Amino acid sequence: MFKLDFYNKLKRLSLLIGAFSITSFCQANDFQNHPSYASFKQKTMQTYGLSAAQVDWAMEGSKNLPNIINIMNRPGESKPWYDYKTNFLAESTIQRGVRFKQQYADTLNRAEQQFGVPQSIILGILGVETGFGSNKGSFVTRDALATLGFGYERRAEYFKDELAALIAWSYKDGVPTSSIVGSYAGAVGYPQFMPSNIPKFGVDYDGNGHIDLRNSAVDAIGSIANYLAQHGWQRNQPIAFAARYTGNNPDSVIAKDLTLPTPYGVLKSQGVMPMNPIVQIDDLDLVNVIQLQENYGHIYYITYPNFQVITTYNRSRMYATALWLLGTEIASR
Repeated sequence: MFKLDFYNKLKRLSLLIGAFSITSFCQANDFQNHPSYASFKQKTMQTYGLSAAQVDWAMEGSKNLPNIINIMNRPGESKPWYDYKTNFLAESTIQRGVRFKQQYADTLNRAEQQFGVPQSIILGILGVETGFGSNKGSFVTRDALATLGFGYERRAEYFKDELAALIAWSYKDGVPTSSIVGSYAGAVGYPQFMPSNIPKFGVDYDGNGHIDLRNSAVDAIGSIANYLAQHGWQRNQPIAFAARYTGNNPDSVIAKDLTLPTPYGVLKSQGVMPMNPIVQIDDLDLVNVIQLQENYGHIYYITYPNFQVITTYNRSRMYATALWLLGTEIASR
């Protein structure tokens, strides 16, 4: 409580005196001497209306975490499907999801009605992302984002922008940046939103006047549904169907870009059809085909635009399939 009070007092002081420097009594900042730190600070100040003192204070005590770079270079999505799915489609996770569904049944129903997103998909995201809140991550979000922003060249600017968004959000929320923890990639809370997405898509769904994705499962449910709705979710439309392929050239039917679907009739003529003969797909339906690797060979799914919307949350097709299957199983129990 003392640290938070001090933090808020310092925030008000820095707003009054602007460029007053507090770096002389700050703890070490591992990134302060990085060649791009000054430009990062300047951009953060200009984008969010913060002072130099505010940015430096938010970064005070930040640590470089080299192991995060190693994790980024070998993500879970590099595994084949048959290994990847075992992380999520486990009976323990399903049971936890069933209990979560029962506890928050009213909120899930409300979100489904309001946003048109099935509660199975909301449940799937919460299950895959954090095991329904049981594992929200243990990395200091500021340090994770700074490590990536100043050390992961391939996406450095993206992570620096997210670090800036985190700093701005921490001031708005009145919490020290050092108190916010999450994933190795900087995602936060039940739904693992990146910091910039919290003000864009976060919803105060419990009505207490505060969007709290770290502690409020109700806010998380509403925010996930809002995110997917704003990214183009189509109410009452399919997501995917298991499929079989009888042709000889799978590369000709597997989607290279999920945003560019193909009329089903074209794919059908090339040997793609639903696994379940009861499923009827109109030849004009715009769909994609994805391929995953089981331990006994390749499997296929016919996916609709809603599947592509899920991939805006995480681009991995395995991720989208896992949460769809997990949520479907939970919803069925």
